[in-house]
Amino acid sequence: MSNQYLIEIMKVYKRIKPLIEARIDGYKEIWFNGNNEDVYKELAFCILTPQSKARGAEKAINGMLEAEVFWTGMEDDLIPYLNVVRFKNTKAKNLVILREFMKDEEGRIVTKTLVDKIGDVFEKRIWLVKNIKGIGYKEASHFLRNIGFGDEIAILDRHILKNIMRLGVIDEIPKTITPKKYLEIEKKIEKYCREIEIPMDHFDLLLWYLEAGEVFK
Repeated sequence: MSNQYLIEIMKVYKRIKPLIEARIDGYKEIWFNGNNEDVYKELAFCILTPQSKARGAEKAINGMLEAEVFWTGMEDDLIPYLNVVRFKNTKAKNLVILREFMKDEEGRIVTKTLVDKIGDVFEKRIWLVKNIKGIGYKEASHFLRNIGFGDEIAILDRHILKNIMRLGVIDEIPKTITPKKYLEIEKKIEKYCREIEIPMDHFDLLLWYLEAGEVFK
């Protein structure tokens, strides 16, 4: 199964590789040419994604921005725009906490500045998990990929896990993923990507495409 499935997805990869490269260029654009607010929006997006569709999280962010509550609204102001994601009350609270945490003494959002000061991508991820409420390894990895740091990390959502099991990268999908287990699976994906000569960030978007039929974020 795994060999035949790999042949199938390599055909898809060859076809959509330009789309993947364009999307990754867009991620890097956010970091290199975006500002603190642009990077903050990506982090807020990833807070909304757990057990929710990425398109729903994007819709929620856009709705709050259009209603002009994203930067100033309190929990009750945000909740009406979070009906498209699960756990809207908790996520509204986490967004307010995030906004206050990401402000400097003068009230300016400094997300990019903060993230930039932290070491490599792995240190950035640990810092995010320790300091941002509502962010675990998966969400931190998702955020870092979405700002152009995805070539050494994996986003272990259920779609990725299902596909790497089909490919024989893992034997089974774990019921729970501890940080230790996350890193173990990530190492296996890194090794597999080297073997099939697909960059890790390309691999993630390829498997996402197989599930969703699009290259999104």
